[in-house]
Amino acid sequence: MKSIAAPLRKSFTYDQGKEMTRHQELSAATGVRVYFCDPHSPWQRGTCENTNGLLRQYLPKGTDLSIYSQDELDGIADSLNSRPRATHAFHSPFEVFERMLATASITSASIH
Repeated sequence: MKSIAAPLRKSFTYDQGKEMTRHQELSAATGVRVYFCDPHSPWQRGTCENTNGLLRQYLPKGTDLSIYSQDELDGIADSLNSRPRATHAFHSPFEVFERMLATASITSASIH
């Protein structure tokens, strides 16, 4: 988490799942603020919900992830992150992230 440029790791927004019961520890360790969506409001995290739908093309709900190697899971992640998205003007998440890193580097350099 700390390897991501500071301007790009300001916050996380999660649903109300139990997987974030230790959110205060995450915030304390990383300085990242954690926000929660309202219960039963998936539209508040639309991109995440869309990504979950895309992920289900590879891993149906309830899939035992332990049967996959890390290389296989990384391959799925790379495939999804290389896929152009309407929400990004048909650029891939990789392209958007690369642009954000470049912008963050320029902004960070101009501050010093």
